Amino acid sequence: MIFKVFSNLDDSVILFVCRTYLCALYVPQPQALVLLQEALTTRISPFHRLLVLRPRDRPNASPHRETSPSPCRQLLSLFVITNLGALVLYLLFGTLSYYFIFDHELKKHPQFLEVGVRREIAYALRSLPWISVPTVALFFAEVRGYSKLYDNIEDSPYGWSGVFLSMLSFLFFTDMGIYWIHRALHHKLLYKRFHKPHHLWKIATPFASHAFHPVDGFMQSLPYHIYPFLFPLHKVTYLGLYIFVNVWTISIHDGDYRVPRLLRHVINGSAHHTDHHLYFDYNYGQYFTLWDKIGGSYKSPTAFEGQGPHDYLRKLREKGLGVPNGPPAAKTE
Repeated sequence: MIFKVFSNLDDSVILFVCRTYLCALYVPQPQALVLLQEALTTRISPFHRLLVLRPRDRPNASPHRETSPSPCRQLLSLFVITNLGALVLYLLFGTLSYYFIFDHELKKHPQFLEVGVRREIAYALRSLPWISVPTVALFFAEVRGYSKLYDNIEDSPYGWSGVFLSMLSFLFFTDMGIYWIHRALHHKLLYKRFHKPHHLWKIATPFASHAFHPVDGFMQSLPYHIYPFLFPLHKVTYLGLYIFVNVWTISIHDGDYRVPRLLRHVINGSAHHTDHHLYFDYNYGQYFTLWDKIGGSYKSPTAFEGQGPHDYLRKLREKGLGVPNGPPAAKTE
């Protein structure tokens, strides 16, 4: 009878059922039965009463199958996905920003390194795998259920409004955390060993965005990972925010200082971060200027006052002068 039923099915249906059954061999038994029930009732409903395939009937089947993937397999998968994701985000958005947003006139600035771009990329590519090691450990704890990440909007008592509020609170929480970590990395006991490599580039390009010492890069990413252990956060929202913070990090190194006038002293943009690279002790924030103002480290960007890198180049051209050693006010730690 079963042979007769299969003889009346097209190949695609048979393949669908076989594929579903094979998947059932590698997933927990209750889930396997659900998959098979769906396959049989949705794709071959006229015959589902005649076919009863139970994975538990296969020879040597263990009655105590794992209810979750192997930790080693999860760690390896997370390591590969994290590194590929970081690499794609860095190279894709860094390249787009470099060719379509970054002002290449800045490469004529006396403090721009001649081999700067190649060094930025090489340093970032060496550092990213090492940064990913402790990062994957935190991702692993998150996917194993130790965080407050949730799957469905219904799991949040606040629904969609909770998702929106979590996005805002994530930005403000991580901005605060990064400010204090970044400022601590400028302490003389930590700066030379960990943070100074990122300050090799006084006039940076988008490729400098991820050119960190591994300890520096991981420390400044910690607030992103701490947040979901303290506050509820939707998993898809978390992924979207992860992409956003990487793109934002690239954007504050792109040399495009345009910000709406009303937000110039609110948003920590490329103009603010360029002055951080040039003058060292100011503008530690990531997204906002709030904590720089609270901590007394806020500096109005020179680009907004006619004294920025573009203005410096313009004045050199107007005076017909050669290229000196750079703006005298810039610190060179």
